[in-house]
Amino acid sequence: MKEYSNSKITIVWNPKECCHCGHCTRELPKVFDYHTHPWINVDGAKSPEIVRQVSKCLTGAISIKN
Repeated sequence: MKEYSNSKITIVWNPKECCHCGHCTRELPKVFDYHTHPWINVDGAKSPEIVRQVSKCLTGAISIKN
C-alpha cells in the first residue's frame, strides 16, 4: 500500500486491488495520472472532489485514510 498526503487529506492506494479500469484517471486527471510520478497528486483538486472520486473506485483500491 502507498500513501499520498497533503495537510488535508491522505489517499491510500493498494496496487494489488487495482483493476486499472481508469475511472479515476479519466474523471479526475489532475489528481490521478498514470503518466506522471508519483501518479497521485493530492494537490490537484480540492479534498471534496478527491473524496467523491475515490468513492467511485470499483475495487476499493484507492481510499481515504481517516
